[in-house]
Amino acid sequence: MKAFKGNWVRIYDVVLTADERAPQVPDDTKSVPLEMWNKGFLVDDEAEIGDRVTVETYIGRRIEGELIEINPAYDHNYGKCIPELLYIGRQTRELLEEGE
Repeated sequence: MKAFKGNWVRIYDVVLTADERAPQVPDDTKSVPLEMWNKGFLVDDEAEIGDRVTVETYIGRRIEGELIEINPAYDHNYGKCIPELLYIGRQTRELLEEGE
């Protein structure tokens, strides 16, 4: 699948390798690279997944990275339902009303 100039895409890049990390960061952090995922409008005329590209972010910053997704969707959520949390708002309101 190809992306064309102006398409909304997601890129990936390694900002710092594990060897380049600051010495004061925790060991578990220091052992892995600092990675970046970002979205923007493709500046290049065309590209395929895996190509190194330049994008312009929504606020106008130009950054480079590996093209990993074309027209990325928002797929985050707030996790699974926790039944115990469903009634907290009601219980709190009742407690507050009782205290008046």
